[in-house]
Amino acid sequence: MSPAVLREHQRILTAYGGVYNDPKLQSMIEQTVERLVAASERPDLHYKVTMLNSQSINAFALPTGQLYVTRGLVALANDESELASVLAHEMGHVVARHAAIREEQAKQAALVGRVVSDVISDPEVGALALAKSKLALASFSREQEFEADAIGIGIASRAGYDPYGAVRFLTSMEHNSQLKPQPAANVIDPRAPDFLSSHPATPERISNAIANARQYGGPTATGVVFGRDKDAYLTGISGIVFGEDPSEGFVRGRRFLHPRLGFTFTAPEGFALDNTAQAVLGVKHGGGQAVRLDVVRVPSEQTLAGYLTSGWIENIDAGTVEDITINGFPGATAAAKGDQWDFRLYAIRFGSDVYRFIFATQHRTAETDPVFRASVGTFRRMSLAEIEDAKPLRLQVVTVGPGDTVERLAARMAVADHQVERFRVLNGLEPGDRLKSGSEVKIVVE
Repeated sequence: MSPAVLREHQRILTAYGGVYNDPKLQSMIEQTVERLVAASERPDLHYKVTMLNSQSINAFALPTGQLYVTRGLVALANDESELASVLAHEMGHVVARHAAIREEQAKQAALVGRVVSDVISDPEVGALALAKSKLALASFSREQEFEADAIGIGIASRAGYDPYGAVRFLTSMEHNSQLKPQPAANVIDPRAPDFLSSHPATPERISNAIANARQYGGPTATGVVFGRDKDAYLTGISGIVFGEDPSEGFVRGRRFLHPRLGFTFTAPEGFALDNTAQAVLGVKHGGGQAVRLDVVRVPSEQTLAGYLTSGWIENIDAGTVEDITINGFPGATAAAKGDQWDFRLYAIRFGSDVYRFIFATQHRTAETDPVFRASVGTFRRMSLAEIEDAKPLRLQVVTVGPGDTVERLAARMAVADHQVERFRVLNGLEPGDRLKSGSEVKIVVE
């Protein structure tokens, strides 16, 4: 690996939770890639596959043949043809030299928004600043996406995979995206960009995929739900970690827990939290409020009030700076005002680190500050029992019994909300689809 490629590789590992180590799954993905490469326009290319320990649903390739796929994507797919469609799509970008074309045009995605520029002098630590490393991967043009789809479906079909795998997987991603809380249009969505962000699954794209697949033969006889290689694929992915890996902190409803660092806090009512490599980010339903929690080093001799006014954030209202104590930990708070947003800041010293809460609201009222203070008041040390109980959720493959319904199996899902909808999305089921006794399905268990 050249130094530049190694840097990019490390950047991707940092942004996407590092490598997900599962030799059985790694072998399955590598075999899929080998079949695809042999059927591609460039059978001479060698791809090195890395599975990423991230719940986001994404895959991408570097021009050098570094191929990346998240465990979140592997978990959403329901058969090898669906996985192959994504990997072949990424090969399509490499075959068509899209990344090289993009670099030559020097076209950079610029998605740092008003919330950052209003108030923060250093955009790298800005409230709601997106992980820039992920955005660099999200700038293929619409035409390039369609071209990679067409190339990928051709590769997958020639390799013996169901060409409709792409249609099924794009549809599953579309359904999955509808389960995410939708922020208002004027608020940056801080959630990690996934395959839909960088590869938009518009109805037009799905209809194009259907047209491309038709060139290689009709739909499989067993239909969309029970693909020809489904059981083997599900056996292969049974036990995969689902959602966040607790070692890097995880979200349970409005609560965030970090067993390794030993702390927890609860966001205000109506907030949806997301844990990224840089920070814990949250947006209130409707988008009018947001929160960011991150960690910094502050010299022990510097007071926290002094830190808040040291220049890392602009427009501090000096009259609002105050020393506080949160559950025995020293802290400080202050308010700041931007053009579009009002901010309430907290800094809490916990061990050798300082944790920063940045609450943002578009419309400050008498209730907002007490709500934010109550949320910060939930910041505390986790107990040993809580730390030991913090285990990841996993996918379990179960056999459908004679009396089992979608609703009955969905009730066994260890998810906080939308159990039935998540069960359907996870298993590629449309609203009218029923379960077939004896077939295998995925559920999420603790």
